[in-house]
Amino acid sequence: MIDFRPITIEDKAAFERLSFTDKPRGCEFTFANLFLWGRQRMAQLHGHILLFSQFDRRTVYPFPVGSGEKKPVLDAIIADAAERGIPCRLTGLTGEDIALLEELYPHAFLFHCDRGSFDYVYAIDDLADLAGRKYQRKRNHINRFAERYPEAVTEPLSADNVAAVRAMLDTWYAVRQAEDATADFAMEKAALYKALQYAKPLGMDGLVLKNGEEILAFTLGSLLSETVFDVQFEKALPDADGAYPTINRAMARWVRDRYPSVRFLNREEDMGLEGLRKAKESYYPHHLTEKCWAHLREDGYDY
Repeated sequence: MIDFRPITIEDKAAFERLSFTDKPRGCEFTFANLFLWGRQRMAQLHGHILLFSQFDRRTVYPFPVGSGEKKPVLDAIIADAAERGIPCRLTGLTGEDIALLEELYPHAFLFHCDRGSFDYVYAIDDLADLAGRKYQRKRNHINRFAERYPEAVTEPLSADNVAAVRAMLDTWYAVRQAEDATADFAMEKAALYKALQYAKPLGMDGLVLKNGEEILAFTLGSLLSETVFDVQFEKALPDADGAYPTINRAMARWVRDRYPSVRFLNREEDMGLEGLRKAKESYYPHHLTEKCWAHLREDGYDY
């Protein structure tokens, strides 16, 4: 049985040393997301990071990250699931991963893909410059925001403004909860407040959009790879028209200046929500990162 243990801040360097050698994957493979969301455990084996997670009330194995031969690692995961007496579910699969599993284990796995879980990935220059006719509406929103808030500025998230950001978030969640009493923001809110607490050791970069002392919007993210930056959180006050495209563009410019090797921004999935999908598509993604999952055919189907 694989000796999985809880993820700690001290695992960041080891995880990224291996994950950055692999191809860019979905947003759940940023170290910050692993640390912030749910119950995650990890182990190292054969030059790979292996993960053991709780997802959608099921125990899953996110696809192992690292370089080198995958079969010994996958064999170990299959054996681990058998020893634990649980179904072997592999998550975070790309099309390449599916092809590899079929090659290594012909007809052994069944595959499932959910369009709502695919990540939207944008060319960083597109979001930083908003050039051309297709982004005219975005530029119009930003211009109207600038007219309404001529003194508004952006500044990095820091110890000096994090308390004000928390206060702004309290307002944001209160408004959204009032709009939809059935909405459950508990998990997101816990992850976001934890992110504010551990932003520096997690290597997260944040920007704050403020007008005087009032926080109108903020955003926070971290590197997914040397070429991809993951924007994990973005919030704006509902009555601050134009704040979202303004902080979005500001973050793209900030990341481009701070990390010259980054070519893409991952703005994560739409969760199958029509409004969120429309908003993400309006920025014209460069591509979508597909994320599928698989289970051994012999384990049956327990969706």
